[in-house]
Amino acid sequence: MRAGKTGSDRGSATLFAIGAIVLALVLMAGVTAIGQVLIARNRVTAAAEAGALAAAPVTFRPFGATGSAIDEAARLVRSNGATLIRCDCRPDPGYGPRTVTVTAMVNVNVMGLRETLIEATALAEFRPVALLVGH
Repeated sequence: MRAGKTGSDRGSATLFAIGAIVLALVLMAGVTAIGQVLIARNRVTAAAEAGALAAAPVTFRPFGATGSAIDEAARLVRSNGATLIRCDCRPDPGYGPRTVTVTAMVNVNVMGLRETLIEATALAEFRPVALLVGH
């Protein structure tokens, strides 16, 4: 008698290989989906921070901006691939410190199967009195 694999042994090895391939594909899809969400989260966070930083000095005076503080926030948020949801950036001619809050949103299509909205809020403080001191 020869020692070797029988027909049923070869079939189970094939099933094992197919199972391993399916598992690898599922894991790759999961990693891809997580990566898409993380990239979108970083993008919306950067957009909100840029919008807040751009709007903060415009609440005091335009500093070369062509519009209002909210216009500047929207412009920077848009240029970072997101949508402005809210900007608490009222004009204030006083020299006291003020904090601007910007909330942005990005819509990510995860694996072409599900759309997910991701939001981020950022704060920026501006101290106009620092302009007088020169720091």
